[in-house]
Amino acid sequence: MAASLCLRAFISCPKQSNSWIPPYKPIIPMNVSARPNCLNSRFAVKCSVSENFEGSEAANAAVLEKPIWENWLATAASLYPLYVTVGGLVACFKPSVFSWFVGRAPTSYSLTLGFIMLAMGITLELKDLVNLFMQRPFSILYGCAAQYTIMPAFGFIVSKILGLSASLSVGLILLGSCPGGTASNVVTLIARGDVPLSIVMTVCTTLGAVILTPLLTKILAGAYVPIDASKLSISTLQVVVAPVLLGSWLQSTFPQAVKMGIPFAPLLAVLASSLLASSVFSENVVRLKSSLIATSLPSDASLLLRVQTILSSELGVVVLSVLLLHLAGFFVGYLAATFSGFKEPQRRAISIEVGMQNSSLGVVLATSHFASSLVALPSAMSAVLMNIMGSSLGYFWMYNDPSDPKEVAQK
Repeated sequence: MAASLCLRAFISCPKQSNSWIPPYKPIIPMNVSARPNCLNSRFAVKCSVSENFEGSEAANAAVLEKPIWENWLATAASLYPLYVTVGGLVACFKPSVFSWFVGRAPTSYSLTLGFIMLAMGITLELKDLVNLFMQRPFSILYGCAAQYTIMPAFGFIVSKILGLSASLSVGLILLGSCPGGTASNVVTLIARGDVPLSIVMTVCTTLGAVILTPLLTKILAGAYVPIDASKLSISTLQVVVAPVLLGSWLQSTFPQAVKMGIPFAPLLAVLASSLLASSVFSENVVRLKSSLIATSLPSDASLLLRVQTILSSELGVVVLSVLLLHLAGFFVGYLAATFSGFKEPQRRAISIEVGMQNSSLGVVLATSHFASSLVALPSAMSAVLMNIMGSSLGYFWMYNDPSDPKEVAQK
């Protein structure tokens, strides 16, 4: 969840080189002298590299040296998909491990998400985000519009096509109406996409979630259950926007104190996010296991029949609905960016940002405002599946050069 904490260097530069950059390390952008000066940020990397720097052996020297323990912390924080997958397996086979956390819900869920967003906020300087927004308003606004149209619409469409129950339909629509997740920033970096665009989109959609998430959920899911949009809005303000703004204020007011805690924040945030998703999943494990047992087949049943039976079970339907939702986000987000004339790095950033949601917010809102625990299940399942899908897409794109062939030919 707190992946953007590892990417502070990128927010200060309006453009990004097409050269591949090893993930999870602060870097000095290439060919900076040919671009506008970077913003003067407290946490930005200073961009003062010679014009002939790119492609030379000096590139390795440009990587900022950090203590080994900080590199270990950054690497550990990048393993979020692994943590949430392991947590899901533990929740599946021994759900009682999370009973201490589940028993204090929804307060424990809300406080955990607040901590995650506070960790994000302490790395942000809003004036730099505003400056970057003013330089690239169209791409940022376009990406945010794609986020809040594609995913909510497909949440509604998929729930209709699969004939989900009322609780699961509300949960899937709520997930689709959530803002972009910060794990998308690291995936965009891996995919050689436009990282500054991804980070600013995450922040903008997070701030917009106060109004848009409750409004879209009420419009699309109000037919299933009564939804109080004002209460959803207040909760979103409390657990998402307020901690982000508080963190940004702390960063600007007490920079030295915040600087000491920043290396630990990413790992703590991703562990907290994994705990949150695994705990919600553990709440529904017994019910999901019961649905599988009820659809048990004889030992001589064919593989195709077994697959069909699993997909028709409650667990199979939830997994399929979440997979389809995120696949639609990645694919349609990329197509929308392509049709609008964006270059490949921006297409990748928008695709990943649209396809990856803040599933922790979906969990908190579902557990706080809906009686059925099934409403939170799509968001909890998404935390596992979304990160596996996003990481796979990122590594696929990592080995595909995003450079425009025409621009390369002209060099």
